[in-house]
Amino acid sequence: MEPFRPVLLVVDDEPGILAIVARVAQAGGFEVVTRTRGQTVSELETIKADAALVDLRIPGTSGIEILQQIHAHDPACQVILMTGFASIDSAVEAVKLGALDYLSKPLNLERLGELLKTVQQGLDRRRRLMAADSAVAQRFEFCGMIGRSPAMQDLFDLIRRLAPHTRTALITGETGTGKELVAAALHKMGPRRGRRFVALNCSAIAETLFESELFGHARGAFTGAGEAKAGLFELADGGTLFLDEIGELPPPMQAKLLRVVEMGELRRVGATDERKVDVQVVAATNRSLRDEVDHGRFRQDLYYRLNVVEIALTPLRERREDIPYLTAAFVEEFAKGFGKRLQGLTPGAERLLQQADWAGNVRELRNTIERACILSEGHILSERDIASVAGSQDRPAPQPQAVPRPQIPLDLEQVRSALEQAGGNKAAAARALGLSRRAFYRRLETLGLR
Repeated sequence: MEPFRPVLLVVDDEPGILAIVARVAQAGGFEVVTRTRGQTVSELETIKADAALVDLRIPGTSGIEILQQIHAHDPACQVILMTGFASIDSAVEAVKLGALDYLSKPLNLERLGELLKTVQQGLDRRRRLMAADSAVAQRFEFCGMIGRSPAMQDLFDLIRRLAPHTRTALITGETGTGKELVAAALHKMGPRRGRRFVALNCSAIAETLFESELFGHARGAFTGAGEAKAGLFELADGGTLFLDEIGELPPPMQAKLLRVVEMGELRRVGATDERKVDVQVVAATNRSLRDEVDHGRFRQDLYYRLNVVEIALTPLRERREDIPYLTAAFVEEFAKGFGKRLQGLTPGAERLLQQADWAGNVRELRNTIERACILSEGHILSERDIASVAGSQDRPAPQPQAVPRPQIPLDLEQVRSALEQAGGNKAAAARALGLSRRAFYRRLETLGLR
């Protein structure tokens, strides 16, 4: 790859000035684009300048207006103004509006060289910082996770110690903290690494399909079952089955899961024979299963069987020192994927990332960086590119246990009344009672109303 040469846009209506500046800037390592008219600022999207040198007085517009247009388009672009002695007050005002500095005409070439060197050094510093953070990210990467913080180093050490021995584990943590990555790391670092790692999100499977999905079915077990099918437990035989959002598992399935975990035996839907399986089961949840047990929504025996080892993940807001390294790794990934030569972030963009509450944790940060890389029109990610997190500081920090479930009403008449008022529409009745569909259907089944 060719060495990075930042782009300098020079706007002046004097050809002699354009030639002088171009010669000095090219000697300083810049790629130079010259324009004689201010209206060419509309070309910024294609020029993608890292810096601009603009005359304060341009026919048909002004340097101040161009400065504002440039910063509206790309806040990371450094702007230097050129001005005659009679306009120095305006130049000082421009500096207050965000210009890096100003040069008086006739140009002092030594001063011009110094300013361009300052711009180049700033760009080099951002690039070196990004490269350094990326190198640190690689050094502290573990099974797809990145973390230099004590919390993450402790997590990596725990996985190394548990992986050779554990057969069941429970991973807890907020949405987006990387629970599946931890499960995959337990598999990769353990003796089952050569066999399958199978993942299932329990909240994404219809309740009527759970048993067939997990345990498989025999031919003719139900309408449409034209062929026998192995379930996920059989597919994961000898390897690892990861059950995400385990709290969503229906109570009947909890009892059957417990038997497989304890006995290593399962029966396909519609079959009479038992099948032996040897599977490491790793479950995950963003809820408190202890609370679910206390409210009768999760089997206590299954909870204790899964919770032989609990791995609690730390939210990103409690390990902010990892944000620069995660950011560097994501920028490198997406810049390469989108074919962009992104060199770093502005201080303002870094500040936004550090101050955001990250309710969605690492997943939200990754999505934010991906979006910023897509939107970026320069070589440096700016505050505007990171605007998707601008309002996040105003949101209250989420509690460790996300979205507690409402209490399920026990009164038969209350459920019947809700159904009558909803005209028999179960979804509407569930909403009226403040319940999810699944919770409402379970209550109907319990009360014998299905």
